[in-house]
Amino acid sequence: MIVAKQLTKKYGTGTAAVTALDDVNFTVEAGECIGLLGRSGSGKSTLMNLLGGLDQPSAGSLNIAGQELGSLNRASLADYRLSTVGFVFQAFHLIHSKTVFENVELPLVLAGVPKAERKAKVNAALEAVRLTARDHHNPSQLSGGERQRTAVARAIVNQPRLLLADEPTGNLDSASAKDVMELLMEQVRANGTTLLLVTHDEALAKQYTPRVLRMADGKLLSAGVC
Repeated sequence: MIVAKQLTKKYGTGTAAVTALDDVNFTVEAGECIGLLGRSGSGKSTLMNLLGGLDQPSAGSLNIAGQELGSLNRASLADYRLSTVGFVFQAFHLIHSKTVFENVELPLVLAGVPKAERKAKVNAALEAVRLTARDHHNPSQLSGGERQRTAVARAIVNQPRLLLADEPTGNLDSASAKDVMELLMEQVRANGTTLLLVTHDEALAKQYTPRVLRMADGKLLSAGVC
């Protein structure tokens, strides 16, 4: 599913260049659940941005689901994000002027999915995260756990092959955090989705991801069992 070879990302040029990722190599099989661990500044956010098609490598190779991301143009990267990858962020990133239904529907609108098909897919995603009864509420009317469940529904509505979860429980209480993680794992098991869980929480990674990538100073320290 993912093959990274000598993956490098630099920002800036010349003597002012900063190396955020330095010669990173790893592979991830389809359907694997991987934890990405590291302190702030370790390079894990940069790696997630590359995996998500939000940025491109400075050097090396990153192949995901048969696509070489470094060679894609802007339009192709947008298609990749819509068709292959789903995002769940710590801060939810919901649009407060839209309802729960409309937030979940947005990736399908951008992908040009017909209205009737969009409705069926959104209803299925909301049912999966147990939010059908809240579909016409705005995010401001939801609890933190409900907002993150909305974000999960939005991430899975297009049935992505790769799910990137960036500190998905960081803003939640322990009960809501467990609920959100169980929902994510249900989707992974049901659809064979590959999950990358970005976290600084060793206990969370140990509970939900059999294998971890540990990073520090832009380098991959290990890629073994949690």
